[in-house]
Amino acid sequence: MLPDDLDLLHALARDAAHAGRGGACSCVTGVLADRDDATVVRHGAVVVKAHAPGTDPAEHRARMEVAAHPHADGILLRPLPLPDRAVAARIPTAWSYGSPVDPADPDAAPWEEAARLLARLHLTPPPPRLPAMRAPVKAALAVDRMRRSGAPAPAVDAVLRAWRTVPGTIADTGHLCHGDFHLGQLVRDGAAGAGRWLLIDVDDLGRGDPAWDLARPAAWYAAGILPPDVWSRFLDAYRAAGGPAVAPAGPGPLPVAAPASGADDPWVRLDLPARALTVQTAALALAKSTAEGRPLDEVEEVMIDTCSRIGSLRTELAPPASA
Repeated sequence: MLPDDLDLLHALARDAAHAGRGGACSCVTGVLADRDDATVVRHGAVVVKAHAPGTDPAEHRARMEVAAHPHADGILLRPLPLPDRAVAARIPTAWSYGSPVDPADPDAAPWEEAARLLARLHLTPPPPRLPAMRAPVKAALAVDRMRRSGAPAPAVDAVLRAWRTVPGTIADTGHLCHGDFHLGQLVRDGAAGAGRWLLIDVDDLGRGDPAWDLARPAAWYAAGILPPDVWSRFLDAYRAAGGPAVAPAGPGPLPVAAPASGADDPWVRLDLPARALTVQTAALALAKSTAEGRPLDEVEEVMIDTCSRIGSLRTELAPPASA
C-alpha cells in the first residue's frame, strides 16, 4: 500500500480507537501486515484492515453481517463501527485488537479451543444470502500462481499430478464455514489477551462443506508435520463439540492412501480437502520461493514430497476446470 494510503488507514484506526477525539496519545501503533490481499494497521486496542482489491461489496457485507450477528458471539471476533469509505479503492473494517497464537510456543497452541470454535461455527445456520466459502477456489488460484511463477518443472509436475486427483466439482453441504482456518486465525480478546479465543478473518467465510476447515491440520498430520497426539486432541475436541464435518468416532488411515468406507472413518470426508490443501500449500511454496530466489525450506519440501506421494498412490480423477 502506498504511504499516503497507509497514513489514511492509520488515521481511521486512530479515530476508531479514540471515537474521533483528537489529542496526543501513547497507544501502541504499527503495521501488522501489508500484502497484496490485505493491509492491517494497529492503533492501541483497535486494528483496521484494508481488504483485498476487487472484494465484492455485496459478498463482503454478507460476511460482515455474520460476524456481527448474535449467533456468532463467542465464535467470531465482532467488527467495530467505521465510516463507510474506501482506502485506495479497498474496503476497510475495524476490529478489537486481540493477542495472536504465539508461534514461539507451539506446545501452548490452542488446538482444542480451535476445534470447539470450528464445531460451533459449523453448527450455526448460515444466512441465505451468504456466498460460498472460498477454500476450494484458493487451491485453484494457488495452482495457477505456481504455473505462472517459472518454478522448477519436476516439482511443478509433482504438484500437478496431485492436483489431478482433486475433482473439479466440490460438494456443498450448506454449512457455515470459515474458509481459511489455521492457527493464525485465532486471537484472545480482552485486556492483555486474557480473554477467550475467537476466530478472525471473514474474507473467505461462506456456505460449504465444513471438512474443508479441517483440511490444513489434516494435511499437516498426513505429511508428518503435525504430531499424531496433537491431531487426535484436535479431532476429538471437534467431535465432542458435535462438529458435523466428520463422523463421531474412529481414527481412520492417513489420507494419502485410499480411505476406508466405514461410517466412523473421518478420512472419508477429510481425504479430498486434505489433498487439496496439500496441493495449495506446495503450489504457494513453489511460487513464493521462486519469486524470492530462495531454496525451499524443510516444511515446503515435505509438502511437495507429500504431493509426489499423493500422485503415485491415488488413481487420478477427472482434472479440475483449471487444470
